[in-house]
Amino acid sequence: MSDSTNKPVWLKGFQEDYKTVFVEPWSANTGAIALVILMAVLMGSGLFWGVFGGIKLWGDYLNNAIGLGSLLGIKEQLESPLIHRISLMNIALVMGAFSAALLSRQFHINHPPRLEYVWAAAGGTLMGVGATLAGGCTTGGFFVPLTFSSASGWAMWAGLLIGAVIGLKLLLWTMENITWGCTAPAYRPSRFKKWHPLIGALVVVFILYWAIRWLKSSEDIKAVRALLVVTGFGIGFVLHRSRFCLSRVFREPFMTAEGEMTKALMLAVALGAPVGAAFISFGTIDPYLAIPARFWLGSALGGLIFGIGMVFAGGCASGSLWRIGEGHLKLVVAVIFFAWSGSTANAVLGKFGLTASSVDIDFLDGMAEITGLGYQAFMPDLLGGGWGSTLLTTYVLLAIWYIFIRYNESTSKFTVF
Repeated sequence: MSDSTNKPVWLKGFQEDYKTVFVEPWSANTGAIALVILMAVLMGSGLFWGVFGGIKLWGDYLNNAIGLGSLLGIKEQLESPLIHRISLMNIALVMGAFSAALLSRQFHINHPPRLEYVWAAAGGTLMGVGATLAGGCTTGGFFVPLTFSSASGWAMWAGLLIGAVIGLKLLLWTMENITWGCTAPAYRPSRFKKWHPLIGALVVVFILYWAIRWLKSSEDIKAVRALLVVTGFGIGFVLHRSRFCLSRVFREPFMTAEGEMTKALMLAVALGAPVGAAFISFGTIDPYLAIPARFWLGSALGGLIFGIGMVFAGGCASGSLWRIGEGHLKLVVAVIFFAWSGSTANAVLGKFGLTASSVDIDFLDGMAEITGLGYQAFMPDLLGGGWGSTLLTTYVLLAIWYIFIRYNESTSKFTVF
């Protein structure tokens, strides 16, 4: 049996399902739920999702390559980017987004106006400084700490909100006063677009081959890293399919009053916090592994600077990586400067002793690291009421944030543009 296009009905059915999964965009809520599942897989293995640590490693390599490494005190012998846990996840994330973009025929080398490259460099530089101060980007300094019940995530949240508003006001000023480099280059269609789905499928096969080969490796570290290859790829795939970006979480409500992505992030935290609590309670993972020693000064100040930077860069850390996977050259520039700035700022702050940590086993009745920018604030210890008061506080703060976002969606009272 065939339809009017002479295609077998069964083939048309497969094509419709392919379009639903790989071409049509997923909802932000679907992306949020999928991310929590992948994060739970990592937690169940005693691991967690991070981004900045890997980007900083790339910056260390860059500083060594341009001769600044010795001046900054960066080691000459650095861990391989393919073995470093977070760097490996970043690489797999980009490949996941690349595969998703190819399968949906949305991969395209995007050449922005020249001014956008300037904003990318400035934004990436600010993100590197902000992430260093906060002990992580919007992933490792904000989102993941919230799922691990750390108050540092909420401190960075406050900074990100303020930074997004300042960044949008500055961006608006530049749009009104700068005309140089605002013309976009002519569109250049790809000659190989019809082959993109096949190439995307081959990337999936390569990732599976890579993970299986490492899983069977006699080297223990590679066997453990096999899971990171798969989960990193899955995160990149999900981020692209759902267009999930933490930069949009903070930027869109103040720019267009749109709160879809913000509410999806709230859903992710609402689901992720009890999941994290369960894994921590069972002793599966040590929460202090994922909690930056930055509460509250480093988290808030870093969030403010990072918030300004991500507005100009056009994406947060994870958002920049998955957009690189779909071909955005602006974000390539942003990540290069993000890496260089993060490496440099980390070395400079280290020389002043601001990031050096010490352990106080009596602090808040637990073993917490303390730095010149703050300490590891684990909410069950901080509040003293266990998981009940911790989760209640988390949901109350989420409810307040939701009310603000929903009100702004209806009134646009807090939009900057």
